[in-house]
Amino acid sequence: MIEAELKARLSNPGAVRAALAARAAPTREIYQDTYYDTAGEDLDHTGRELRLRSVDSGEVRSHLLTFKEPAVDEVSGSKPEHESTVGAPRAVDHLLRSLGYHPIVELIKECENYRLSHLGRDFLATVVEVPEIVGTFLEVETMAEAHEVDKALAAALDLLGELGVTAGELTTELYTDAVRAARAAR
Repeated sequence: MIEAELKARLSNPGAVRAALAARAAPTREIYQDTYYDTAGEDLDHTGRELRLRSVDSGEVRSHLLTFKEPAVDEVSGSKPEHESTVGAPRAVDHLLRSLGYHPIVELIKECENYRLSHLGRDFLATVVEVPEIVGTFLEVETMAEAHEVDKALAAALDLLGELGVTAGELTTELYTDAVRAARAAR
């Protein structure tokens, strides 16, 4: 499956939050992400990602291992995604390191997740703040088969429009790149 996703850097986060809250109740979660790569950053150079994520909802803590393949849509950066829950994140970290992968960046995402339907598709809309990056972001994503990515992205763009997000706010900026740049500027 492909994660058909659009991301925006919001100019009016309050209005977007209000529009989302009119459609669904948010769940708040903290994501602690660790991205892994080889010493030569082979995954990064080929547009792939290997991530271990811990999700803390305040009541439950869960862990996910995710591998993303290169983008199938260059405009949005949408990628095939393979994800599995993990019961022992320390063991997975050890396994990845033993296979030659090491953490290249770790970051925290403060998220408000809204699950909703739009144009017959199930969406996860996430308002994101990363403490090391200035601004508030919105991600809207839906899972799609390869032959329906364009249709899924069109629905995502329509949803963004209904939420008051403009085309000028769309971005393909990666949090990992922005965090690296912020750290380098210190």
